[in-house]
Amino acid sequence: MANVEVALKEMMTGIEGALGAAVVDYTSGMALGTLGGGKGLDLEVAAAGNTDVIRAKVRTMEHLGLQSQIEDILITLGQQYHLIRLVTGRNGNGLFLYLVIDRDRSNLAMARRQLKRIEEQLEV
Repeated sequence: MANVEVALKEMMTGIEGALGAAVVDYTSGMALGTLGGGKGLDLEVAAAGNTDVIRAKVRTMEHLGLQSQIEDILITLGQQYHLIRLVTGRNGNGLFLYLVIDRDRSNLAMARRQLKRIEEQLEV
């Protein structure tokens, strides 16, 4: 089982092209931890903003009567992929993993697979 710090390190070192990572509580919008980021990538701001993305998607699913669970959300930018993966494990309700990867240096399918593995091992 991995704690938040271990999960962040795995996201940054185990996923090719990782630029920034966060574990976020989407009930409050607060990041429990961040790693990476930088001048053009404020992970605290991204954590709060992506909380709104998740809330909007959950609300839309409710309006549509969809019973499925969200696995992940992908936001594609010109030079980056932003991945949001909801934590569904034992103590993960209300949390999501947020990962930003460089499009030119990463493999999206492998990043999604690694993020799923990390999410499954996360113990908060």
